[in-house]
Amino acid sequence: MRVQIVDPSAYTPPYDRSLCAALARSGADVELVTSRFLYGPVPPAHGYRVTEAFYRRSAARGLDAPARRAFKLAEHFGDMARYRRHSVSADVVHYQWVTMPALDWALLPPRRGNAAGGGGRPPQVITFHERPARGRLGVARERRLLSRMDAVVAHSEHAERRLRDELQFDPARIHVIPHGALDYLTRLPDERPLPPDLARVEGPVVLCFGLIRPHKGIDVLLEAFRSVAGAELWIVGMPRMSLDPLRELAARIPDRVRIVPRFISDAEVPAYFRRAELVVLPHLEAEQSGVLNIALAFGKPLVLSAVGGFPEVAERDHAARLVPPRDPAALAAAINGLLEDDAERGRLADAAAKAAAGPYSWDEIAVRTIDLYRSLN
Repeated sequence: MRVQIVDPSAYTPPYDRSLCAALARSGADVELVTSRFLYGPVPPAHGYRVTEAFYRRSAARGLDAPARRAFKLAEHFGDMARYRRHSVSADVVHYQWVTMPALDWALLPPRRGNAAGGGGRPPQVITFHERPARGRLGVARERRLLSRMDAVVAHSEHAERRLRDELQFDPARIHVIPHGALDYLTRLPDERPLPPDLARVEGPVVLCFGLIRPHKGIDVLLEAFRSVAGAELWIVGMPRMSLDPLRELAARIPDRVRIVPRFISDAEVPAYFRRAELVVLPHLEAEQSGVLNIALAFGKPLVLSAVGGFPEVAERDHAARLVPPRDPAALAAAINGLLEDDAERGRLADAAAKAAAGPYSWDEIAVRTIDLYRSLN
C-alpha cells in the first residue's frame, strides 16, 4: 500500500515521523510530504521517504527572513497544485494538517464517496490534532474542509463527540486512533545534559513543558505554585505570548520558578523529563497534547486539567491525576499530594509506562491506521 502522509508546514515532525516509521514497519510504502523544519533537527527517516515539496524558497531564506509569511503564502497555491498532481501516485493520502483551511478545501480533490466522484483519485484522510473550530464561521470552514475527506482520525473519544455533535460530521467516517507516545526520545544516541544551573538543582522538580501559549494555563499553575513547598517549577518552551505577566507571577515565588523561554531540541528533551518528579499540563482548553505523550514515553506521573481528551488518560489508563481547569487550589493540592506520596507517584509512573507500551504504542497505532486505509480502498 502506497501511503502519503502530508504536513505542508511541518507543524508536527515528531508525530509525523513516528507514524511514518510505524506504518513502514507494518509493510506500507510511505512517503512524508512536508517542508523543511526550520527550528532544529528532526527524527531521521527510518524505512520511509521524505519529500520536501512545500515552501522550498521560503525555507531557503531562513526562519528570521523578513516577510517570511508573505513569501510562504506566495508559494502556497503553486505548491498545493503541484501536490495535487503528485498525490495520484498514492493509494491513500493522509493529511496531518492543512496550512490554510479556509482556502485549501477548494484546492483538495473531491471526496471519492461524493456523487460527483473523486475522478479515480486516492481516498483522503485527515487527523484532527486540535479541537474542532468554534463559532459559525469556524464551523462552516471546518465543514467545507471535511467535505473533501473520506475519513477523519480523532485522537480521543472527546474529539469524536465534538466532530459528531458540533460539526455534524458523519459518525461512520470518524475513527478514534490515539496519539502515540513519543518514545523515540527515550533512545536518542546524542542526549544532551541539562544546562549547568538546572543540573545543580537538588530538590524535586515539577515540569511544565511545551509552547508557552495563553490557553496552556501557566498563569493558573503559577498561582497554584505559591502554595507548593519544597519543589521547583520549571516552565520550559518557546513563547508564543508575552512573558511579562508570567514573570510577574513568578516573582511572587522567589527562587522556586525557572523559565527557559526557547525552543528545546530533541537532544535536550530527555534530560528535562528524566529530571522531573511530575509533569503538569494545566491547560484551560485542549484536545490532545504532544507533551502528554512525551511524558507517557518517559513513564512520568501527570497532573492534567480535565479538558478535551485528557480525562481519558486518567480514567481509562489511570496514568494521571485530574484537576478542574482554572482552579489553582485544586492544582496545588494535587501537586502537593503527589510530591508527598512516593507510592502514588510510582503507581502513576507504572501506569504511564504501561499505556506507552500498549494502546499508545506506534505499532498498535499503525495496525489500526492501516486497517482504516484498507477500509477505504
